[in-house]
Amino acid sequence: MNAQNQTLDAINRRSFIQAAGGCSALSSGAILSTLLNLKASNAAAAMQPNNLDGYKAMVCIFLFGGNDSFNMLVPREDDEYADYAAIRGSGDASLALAKDDLLPISAVNGRKFGLHPSMGELKSLYDDNKCAMVANVGTLVRPTTMADYLAKRDLPEGLFSHSDHIRHWQTSIPQSRSRLTGWGGRMADLVTDATNDNEAISMNISLSGVAQFETGRNVIPYVIQPNGASTLAAHSGTARKGRDAVYRRMTDIALNRSYTDLLQKTYAQTNRNSIDAAAAFNDAVAPITLNTAFPTSSLGSQLKMIARTIGARSTLSQRRQIFFVTVGGWDHHDEVLNNQKTMLEDVSKSVKAFYDATVELNVANDVVAYTVSDFGRSLTSNGNGSDHAWGGNQFVVGGSVNGGDVFGDYPSSLLSDRNTDLDVGRGRVIPTMSVDEHAAELALWYGIANDNNLEAVLPNVRNFYSAGASGNPVGFMKT
Repeated sequence: MNAQNQTLDAINRRSFIQAAGGCSALSSGAILSTLLNLKASNAAAAMQPNNLDGYKAMVCIFLFGGNDSFNMLVPREDDEYADYAAIRGSGDASLALAKDDLLPISAVNGRKFGLHPSMGELKSLYDDNKCAMVANVGTLVRPTTMADYLAKRDLPEGLFSHSDHIRHWQTSIPQSRSRLTGWGGRMADLVTDATNDNEAISMNISLSGVAQFETGRNVIPYVIQPNGASTLAAHSGTARKGRDAVYRRMTDIALNRSYTDLLQKTYAQTNRNSIDAAAAFNDAVAPITLNTAFPTSSLGSQLKMIARTIGARSTLSQRRQIFFVTVGGWDHHDEVLNNQKTMLEDVSKSVKAFYDATVELNVANDVVAYTVSDFGRSLTSNGNGSDHAWGGNQFVVGGSVNGGDVFGDYPSSLLSDRNTDLDVGRGRVIPTMSVDEHAAELALWYGIANDNNLEAVLPNVRNFYSAGASGNPVGFMKT
């Protein structure tokens, strides 16, 4: 026996398990994804929506930390801008953007707004009716007034807390910290049997670990990286050439051997399935090349991989997909102006590149990308930044978006002493649109019917949107 085979035969169960958790092997998230997705493939959903023709995909872009989004979307009406400038502070402590620097946009009703000066690409999408702004949205249990806030009636758990608001955006059940499933996962539970013929790779794909948003009762996300699915070094890329014998020998010893212990047997088989699924995923995505140039940033790289994955949808046998990406660093208690300048520029360029890629792939009308963030931030300045607040502004991009408009109730006055019906103090604004309404708009477009299916996805939705209603809850998506 040569030295190579002696080394391979020395691999025992313990060393294999240790190797599987190391950097040379599949990530534990990939193994968990494969294990649970194979389990879920045989679980039929209790209910099935009836509008699942064609292909559709949603891309959730989570800005972790709480984007100061009242500097992303700014009022330009003279009196409203004056209020905005006044509450954002004065002198060196001012967080206000100069009115002349804003990128001018207008709502359909003629009301004037401005986008952050760094978001020229987003403005071009807005002007082309491919982008809509969504104003003052946040986590709510039910419609909430100042009186409710003061009496502490039916408020979200952990108000103004990062971890709680991050959880609430993903679960849409803000009265509870105990729910493990997300509304994207619950939606996938309903449609996966009808739209996903791939038993090993979930219709929900995350570039940020096993995301709660995409986790349902039967479906969890398939975890990938910007360069694809994680694989064993000896089973991927150029390393595979000349090392297939090593790989086959290793799998014969560690993966294909007979185990009497059920846990060991299950673990080995799951690793085998994970390796096969990762190889199949990467083989499907590898031929997909794009002429569209993406930024090389974290967000740009993530969105490029999503575009390539969408390009491989037929090979992956998926007619519905939900993607989840994250960008951190938005907790700007200081240097908010300097930080937002570069970070919002990256968001703008990356999202525009992604939209252009969907045009190149001929799926622009079938894909919607949208931002969410923990919460809005205080309108008042803390001296060099802003603090945790509640309602904030987001945007939605896609060919099926009712673009060129601002949806929701952007506060008519941002000055705290004139807006006592919404400002709970220091310019922390009560949301006038709930996560449920925002999510329901997307779910209905995706193919979920406005009946008990929508209630299964969003348990609180009837606090905001009636069953059988003829119009959309918000209106930013085309029906």
